[in-house]
Amino acid sequence: QVQLVESGGGLVQPGGSLRLSCTTSGISFSIRKMGWFRQAPGKQRELVATITSDESTNYANSAKGRFTISRDNAKNTVYLQMNSLKPEDTAVYYCWSSRDYGTGYWGQGTQVTVSS
Repeated sequence: QVQLVESGGGLVQPGGSLRLSCTTSGISFSIRKMGWFRQAPGKQRELVATITSDESTNYANSAKGRFTISRDNAKNTVYLQMNSLKPEDTAVYYCWSSRDYGTGYWGQGTQVTVSS
């Protein structure tokens, strides 16, 4: 059974940090490209960052220099370290995994709210 479970979201003040985790099962994690997407109210879901099985990373311009994606294959977990958070980072953050066929697997999302 495929599961992607995000955690670590919450309310943080501007300039603060959060670390999101996505623990997976049933997806052969070590061979998968993993990613984080986000969706703000009234907006389309957008890419935040991805990491390949050989740990090559890619970031949206909005995330470069502030966010870091990483993975721990021993724990089947992908992380998103978010620093210098801004109110415009407020969104539901989704974990994503590639799959052999189709568009991939998704987690249920975790809310990140950046507000004073």
